[in-house]
Amino acid sequence: MATATGVPADAGIGGRPAGRPGRMVAALAVTQTIGYGTLYYAYAVLLEPMAAALGASTAAVTGALTASVIAGALAAVPVGRWLDRHGGRGLMTGGSLAATALLIAWSQVDTVGQLYAVMIGIGVTGAMVLYEPAFAVIVSWYAPPRRDPALLAVTIVAGFASTIFLPLTGLLVARLDWRGALLVLAVVHASTVPLHAAAVRRPPGPHPDRAASRYAGGQGRPDRPRGATRRAVRDARFWILVSTFVVHGAATSTMTVHLVGFLTDRGHAATFATTVAGLLGILSVTGRLVLTGARRRLSVPTVLAVIFALQAAAALGLAAAGGTRVGAVLGVAAFGLGFGVASLAVPALLADRYGTVGYAAVAGLLAAPVTLAKATAPLAGALLLHRTGYGALLAAVAGCCALAAAGVLTRAGGHLS
Repeated sequence: MATATGVPADAGIGGRPAGRPGRMVAALAVTQTIGYGTLYYAYAVLLEPMAAALGASTAAVTGALTASVIAGALAAVPVGRWLDRHGGRGLMTGGSLAATALLIAWSQVDTVGQLYAVMIGIGVTGAMVLYEPAFAVIVSWYAPPRRDPALLAVTIVAGFASTIFLPLTGLLVARLDWRGALLVLAVVHASTVPLHAAAVRRPPGPHPDRAASRYAGGQGRPDRPRGATRRAVRDARFWILVSTFVVHGAATSTMTVHLVGFLTDRGHAATFATTVAGLLGILSVTGRLVLTGARRRLSVPTVLAVIFALQAAAALGLAAAGGTRVGAVLGVAAFGLGFGVASLAVPALLADRYGTVGYAAVAGLLAAPVTLAKATAPLAGALLLHRTGYGALLAAVAGCCALAAAGVLTRAGGHLS
């Protein structure tokens, strides 16, 4: 593992006190929570009133969110390259400003075409301000002893975005209608602009592990961003990692979209189904805490494999016992532990393997196919559901999680951690 020698545990990069990056982490925790709440989770609440107002089907309006996610995936690679060359301050500040303007524009759409155009823009700005750039900024500031707590702090706070913004958006829609709700959300999101402008900075000195890389042939030589990307592309273990998180992302997004339908199909009341499904957000935070605590004694791939295998068993358990309340709660609880671990594990695996120079570009290469899988898998799941029913759908989810468990442990000429 690349190590940070000579840097105290309470120091930032270059040996400077960690006070400034500590404030930066706090700011990013707030901006990620607001960003995910306004740019992503609010859509579920706005879906029905938007469809009614625009005279469109819910399927057509749902497609705009899919287009947004795909646009974000396509933007991930160029955004990563920009971050490696110029840092995150200008990108995240400009992205926050653009996203705020797009939220205002969203409140004024009158046609489905206009909605698609706005949502594609929101997808691109999301790639500029959400997890991937935030993680790249943190990775550039912190050496490994401090990096994990910093990433954990951001993801724990942001894990409550749905808990905060789903009911808030529902209250705003009830009082102001969906257009007024979006204007209020735009005002809330505008607070991320000064936070990014004031808090996000380049590290004051060279990162202590920039001169080290675990990739064969890169040891002991200064690295360059483009070189890190080339090495990742040529490394079989990188593509194993991509495949692992693609199938896992497909499984989790499919479960997210179809879980309520499955529970109601098994005879549960809609209120019970939505309440149980809401556990996924809370349990994603629990999973991140489990990963952080367990990795003190076990490798990250080992912990991930156990969690992914547990998710596979949970999906099969839901298919068998999801008709009972106890079976439904236990199955969702077990599956939910794996919801948030990928966002925390990926930075650790990539920075450990390829170093921090070029991290954002390498992370973008991984994020693009994973995000595409998350966007398209629920549609594939709907087609499977239409033909075979929920039993086959949950079996497919379990199979994807099992493949992810096997993939994260696969060694192609060495260890991933």
